[in-house]
Amino acid sequence: MKRLFAAAAVTLALTGLAAGSSLAQTPSAGVQAAIADAGRPDKDKARDAARKPAELIAFAGIKSGDVVVDVWPGGGYWSRIFGKAVGPTGKVYAYVPAEIAGFKSDPVGVAKAMAAEPGRANVSVQVDALASDGPTNAFDVVWTFQNYHDLHDSFMKGADVDAFNRVIFKALKPGGVYVIVDHAAEAGSGLKHTEDLHRIDPAQVRAEVEKAGFVFDGETRILANPADPHTALVFDPAIRGKTDQFAYRFKKPG
Repeated sequence: MKRLFAAAAVTLALTGLAAGSSLAQTPSAGVQAAIADAGRPDKDKARDAARKPAELIAFAGIKSGDVVVDVWPGGGYWSRIFGKAVGPTGKVYAYVPAEIAGFKSDPVGVAKAMAAEPGRANVSVQVDALASDGPTNAFDVVWTFQNYHDLHDSFMKGADVDAFNRVIFKALKPGGVYVIVDHAAEAGSGLKHTEDLHRIDPAQVRAEVEKAGFVFDGETRILANPADPHTALVFDPAIRGKTDQFAYRFKKPG
């Protein structure tokens, strides 16, 4: 992530952004306007009911002027909203791990096409190895949605997830937050189902992130589904879009 962090250092020097993130729980007018952005594609808007972006962004505390990293941006759903929410004085880095850059789905090309859309000048795409080092105190929020479990899978070529979490800890400003949303696996299953079911035990995530120095700062059950048996592949038509998902917020002390 060296190129990502180098670019962030330049952004900070130019904008003089203050450290820390607001942790408001009510969606701001800016966030609501970002979700209502006419430039969002219909396929994104169709996912809003299931993803509840207003509530999750309020949980993350993302606000105007923030510097946000969207880890594994996929089709750009969150990066688009974040770009509008942080406004012209903020910045969004759509970060694609180099370990997945060669996927047939072309995650780098998809992310670059999203960032090239009109009105997204404050969104840029960065590609680098997962645990590459970088500078300190650069970001307000680091976010990953439904992909933390993938960091442990075989196609990541043995990437060091613990090292990645330490890099994130170093890169966040004091008081900055790391938000992880993912599909819940059975309690006590650890990493057993990251690859076959695309799920992860929430306790495993919390243990890994706290080991890097983060303090658990809360959760929201806005995407919880107690009826999910936790035993089905998340792409199974019977459960797709209705999985039990946890949303954890971790804070860098200070």
